[in-house]
Amino acid sequence: MSQETWPPQLKDWVARCLGQMTDANRAEAQTELRKVISDAFNSKSLWTTDWGGVQLQSLIPKPTPTLNILKRKIHDPPTPSKKAKKNALKNANTASDYSDQAALQRRAARFQREHEIERQKNYSNGGHISFRTSHSNSHLFSQSPIPFGNGDEPEADPNVPNWDRFTIVGTSQELFKDYLRLTSEPKPEQIRPYAVLQRTLLELKSRWRQKTNYNWICSQFKSLRQDLTVQRIKNEFTAQVYEIHARMALEVGDMVEYNQCQSMLRHLYELGIPGKVEEFTAYRILMLLHGRNRSELNLYVGQLTPKQKDVPAVRHALDVSRALSMGNYHRFFDLYLNSPNMGAYIMDHFVDRERVKALLVITKAYMKLPLSFIQNELAFDTLAQARDFLIEHKGGLFSNPNSPDQEKILDCKPAAAPLAQVYDEKYVKIRIKGAI
Repeated sequence: MSQETWPPQLKDWVARCLGQMTDANRAEAQTELRKVISDAFNSKSLWTTDWGGVQLQSLIPKPTPTLNILKRKIHDPPTPSKKAKKNALKNANTASDYSDQAALQRRAARFQREHEIERQKNYSNGGHISFRTSHSNSHLFSQSPIPFGNGDEPEADPNVPNWDRFTIVGTSQELFKDYLRLTSEPKPEQIRPYAVLQRTLLELKSRWRQKTNYNWICSQFKSLRQDLTVQRIKNEFTAQVYEIHARMALEVGDMVEYNQCQSMLRHLYELGIPGKVEEFTAYRILMLLHGRNRSELNLYVGQLTPKQKDVPAVRHALDVSRALSMGNYHRFFDLYLNSPNMGAYIMDHFVDRERVKALLVITKAYMKLPLSFIQNELAFDTLAQARDFLIEHKGGLFSNPNSPDQEKILDCKPAAAPLAQVYDEKYVKIRIKGAI
């Protein structure tokens, strides 16, 4: 979901409300201000509300007790006329407008940034908006006011969508750094800045092509991702880092790291950050098929647009889903052999399960079958692989077991029962490492 911005009228209204707050009413007024904006957001009326006419009850001046008025009339010196007060107020406002207006606008902009941060956090937690005070925004909602607009904040990094003065900027120039889980607040001298991280990614890609050990590459990518996270950098480069690491993890079968990357990519894509959205949409569908999570699959596919469904990779994944739901194993293995991108690496994790399911159907439909038919129909690379698979799953019952593989004939009827038993023992329960 792309990041929304507040309407200009709302920004002006927030700035005006912040300017009217005093030490006496600040806590109550900020609570009411957050509630009004939250209600408008939930009712989708941020852009339709006439903010100029909205009045916070906590900012309405409270009437002064009559007794105090009488005492002031007796003891206070004569008050100036209405005209004199009006002129004095006008002069004061004119003198302070230029200095105060900029500060109010900065405070309103900061209020908007913090609101957007909380909105994004809560989208990932189910779409409900809340205004929790954290370390990064406690300065805005504290009981005692802190001066704003001092002009001493660092220059904002355009790669950080929600920059504020608590954003860390790394200073380390080291290209490579092993991954270590953070146990304390990160220090800038231990974090690599954006430009260095870009060079690091180029070097890691080069080393992967040179067949460098995956464990070292994985540690470097996790360290790179950590430096991006602590600096709150979320842009197209961030998506590229997670996409490349996800593909590497698929290639070596590291599903724990793959699922972590896939989870972050979903978040980045929902923020509107460009990347290989369709490719990883197809991977997501295949992973749900691996986990046989039909309800979540139907929900996820139902949210796709017709344009997304027409992309070749996504269309292929949807065809795989359709083939499995219809029990069309011939179509399934044809799709397996013709997977775009790295879809076959995900299908590798559940293709054996589907081979046994297909054999359960085949052994009930035929009396005898050549091993070569099994090889071609279930997408084995060689006859030896097909033979070993049948033996491993207790279905290698051949009518001529001593013949060469090219001549072996599977005796289907006696093979059916042991195949069914192995299927129940091995494939009924699904365990996915790092599943999300």
